[in-house]
Amino acid sequence: MSATATSSASASMKNAPPASAHFLFEPEHDAFRAEVRRFVENELDPYSDDWDQAGRIPRSVFARAGAAGLFGLSVPKAYGGIDADCRTSLVMAEETSRCRSRGVAMGFGAHAGIAMPHLVRFGTDEQKQRYLPDLVSGVWIAALAVTEPLAGSNVAGMMTSATRNDRGWLLNGEKMYITNSLNADLFFVAAKSDPTAGHRGISMFLVERKTPGFQVEELRGKLGRRASDTGHLTFTNCQIPADRLLGAENQGFYQIMQCFENERLMIAGGCIGATDMVLEETQRYVKQRVMGAGTLSDMQVTKQRLGKNAMELEAARQLMYHCAWRVMRGIPSLKEVAMAKALASETAFRVIDDCLQLHGGSGYFDSVVERAFRDIRLDRIGGGATEVMYEIIAKQMGL
Repeated sequence: MSATATSSASASMKNAPPASAHFLFEPEHDAFRAEVRRFVENELDPYSDDWDQAGRIPRSVFARAGAAGLFGLSVPKAYGGIDADCRTSLVMAEETSRCRSRGVAMGFGAHAGIAMPHLVRFGTDEQKQRYLPDLVSGVWIAALAVTEPLAGSNVAGMMTSATRNDRGWLLNGEKMYITNSLNADLFFVAAKSDPTAGHRGISMFLVERKTPGFQVEELRGKLGRRASDTGHLTFTNCQIPADRLLGAENQGFYQIMQCFENERLMIAGGCIGATDMVLEETQRYVKQRVMGAGTLSDMQVTKQRLGKNAMELEAARQLMYHCAWRVMRGIPSLKEVAMAKALASETAFRVIDDCLQLHGGSGYFDSVVERAFRDIRLDRIGGGATEVMYEIIAKQMGL
């Protein structure tokens, strides 16, 4: 190689992006990633054990996250947000899921990544002005209420009713397994506004916590994500004003389906971030764990297992990034996002299971990997079970 070529190559190396960068992201995304990681390490990880044991994240934590700019990513600037595309939200999902208690990321995600997009996409200007600034700041907390005791992935099977009267709407029914129930100030509630029309008769409503006829009961005993509070909601002749209808009447099912694309992509991001963290922890552990004359990392089976884990995780990551590339360009991606969500959640479960196996007995007791193993199980269910993702993929294939 000539001196000129060598000099040119050296200059290119100096100007190259960091090894962690990806062609999908701009420098501002890398900077945001570093900011969120610092927030997780300084503001979340030191307290995650306490929150996991308490079964609840203090409201003040949401306010601190709001002040740090973590909740207004996809919100227009007019309402206090930064109007960023899905890449920034994906970084947020990945990095907050590196928290040692995944329940914290779940609380944040349910608030800003699952509930708030419904208001951003379908709310009136008056509704946005009333609620978004406080939601962006974390002063108010949001929850999405769709699931019912007999209607999970089958959204169309919900029974909660919304009956129009001269004062607005009367809600009756119940919702189950609702994240942020104990903390939330504003609930995004799906209900049957036309019980004879199946999925074409669902509408979305904004319900404030103090509305008469609305009650919240805490649910305990979750397998994982224990720092994230979960509740059972009951509506008994719950009267809400007419202006709390969110979006068009009887269009709620389609609104939910439109928001599912973003939710599933963020779930995939959370799976990648959480598994990244556990894989890093496991690499450190096997290098220190004495095994015979060396360490666990010296064994061929360990090298092969972790190498395979890293390969599978990277494949899931790249599919997810490909989906984000499509979404930010407005390319219909129902099938691709279903693939990304299914692959990321199934891969994360297998990889974290392998990591626990490598930790042996220490991985079975209270530890980062033990908690991660419990926490990751939900991703194969939430946002649409893996089996539902396969059905979506097959349908989009014309089967």
